Amino acid sequence: MVKTVKGLVLREVPYKESSRILTVLTDTDGKMTVSANGAKRRGSKTAAASQLLAYSEMTLSGSRGRWYLNDAATIELFEELRIDICSLALGTYFAEILETVSNEDMPDPEILRLGLNCLYLLSKGRFPPEIIKPVFELRLMCLAGYEPMLEGCSVCGEAEPERPLLDLEGGAVCCASCRSALPGKKAELCADSLKAMRHIVSAQGASAFSFALPAPAMERLMRAAEEYVSECLERRFRSLEYYYDVRIVPES
Repeated sequence: MVKTVKGLVLREVPYKESSRILTVLTDTDGKMTVSANGAKRRGSKTAAASQLLAYSEMTLSGSRGRWYLNDAATIELFEELRIDICSLALGTYFAEILETVSNEDMPDPEILRLGLNCLYLLSKGRFPPEIIKPVFELRLMCLAGYEPMLEGCSVCGEAEPERPLLDLEGGAVCCASCRSALPGKKAELCADSLKAMRHIVSAQGASAFSFALPAPAMERLMRAAEEYVSECLERRFRSLEYYYDVRIVPES
């Protein structure tokens, strides 16, 4: 069986001396495991397409439930990410989350599109990483069925909670005075970071990236978004830890 798909490489693992095992997020088949035999050989026609974060049109052959990469034409390599360690670390984090939320035989073009768009914006420097990161995290959680409830305090109903908190287990907001009613883990917000979070969740298309925050509010937004992802998906991400190891904090 032979098929052609468009796919983003989320993970590549060396196999033997010259091959790679790829985890690919495709437009038509969801997440796939693909063997790229000989991809590491000099002059291999699949070398570029089998790199982490490469987006390509791939010709695959299937046999006994396994898929093999026969040929590929690269569409976007996000080359700028590969020359900036901070951007590459963040892109790798995006890939790790995409791999976690995606399933085999369950295509979700919107999730793939979000990943590609955020990688493109990151590679081209269209927005600061501090904006792209929480937009990617929160929009992806919405697509994955974990949209947070941000309208107001989920306990007392206050529309603009004082010293707001995000309940990480329930995905709801509460004010500081109501925190004891929600016993789970919480992330601190502020009026500005809550407003930005509401904007990200409700905005259409590229307008989700159109906001600005002072540095303290931006840090609260970033931490709340990543902690929410971790709680929803029930795992920590090593690539995120590495991103913070190499991250250059912007000046206030």
